[in-house]
Amino acid sequence: MPIYDSATFDIRKAVPPMLGRVRAVFLSALEERLAPFDIKPADYIVLASLANDVADTASAVCSLLVHDPGAMTRKIDALEQRGLVRRVRSEEDRRAIKLELTAEGRKVFPRMLDAAVGVANDFLEGFSKAEVRQMEEFLQRMLVNARAMGFEVPGKEARK
Repeated sequence: MPIYDSATFDIRKAVPPMLGRVRAVFLSALEERLAPFDIKPADYIVLASLANDVADTASAVCSLLVHDPGAMTRKIDALEQRGLVRRVRSEEDRRAIKLELTAEGRKVFPRMLDAAVGVANDFLEGFSKAEVRQMEEFLQRMLVNARAMGFEVPGKEARK
């Protein structure tokens, strides 16, 4: 049974456009909190993806961020020049290049994570833990629906 119909669809209240607005303002807040590290939200997402084994190649991170491959190469080059990530040849396939955090990246990432978690907690002010878990389940169901429709959902599955 459809939730929305085009005759009554309200772009101000509907879930899909609201998700986009929440994402946009969340990234703005995250940018402010990451400023002391001279890191942009997209850079943080690259680091977080590597730190949490969500992605380990430039193309996987690119899919996760829905980012242009050329821009991703420049982003990884910059993170590599800063000593936060490194490129290494895959043990399984010597043609493939994997990404990993350097010792410096592993050292500074927890402080960046603290900043990002702080933004998340600010955005979830007034929600109970149960409500947040329920929202996570709802969003996960949306991803399951997207997969069922044949869309590729970037990133490795969350580990329980």
